[in-house]
Amino acid sequence: MSQLEVTILGQSYVLACPDGGERDLLEAVAIVDREMSAIRDAGKVKARERMAVLAALNLAYQLAEAPAAKTADDGASADELRRLVERIDQALGDDGRLL
Repeated sequence: MSQLEVTILGQSYVLACPDGGERDLLEAVAIVDREMSAIRDAGKVKARERMAVLAALNLAYQLAEAPAAKTADDGASADELRRLVERIDQALGDDGRLL
């Protein structure tokens, strides 16, 4: 298990990452950062926690809209997203839960 330091919305986080999963985790971080930045740039939400919740809801909705025939080989499933959120929650530790 390795650790990666990443930045989401200008704040640094050290996240645990299984060996070999660095690329996938960095892609997930980029998606979350992009979504939260879009919410921030829209100017309607100021609190970082609310931005995180809205970003998570937007991403979950996008997954739900994906065709039901989508398989694990084709992209992230709802279970994979849930596991990712749980891993982020664990990495945040005392800083609080993402959701």
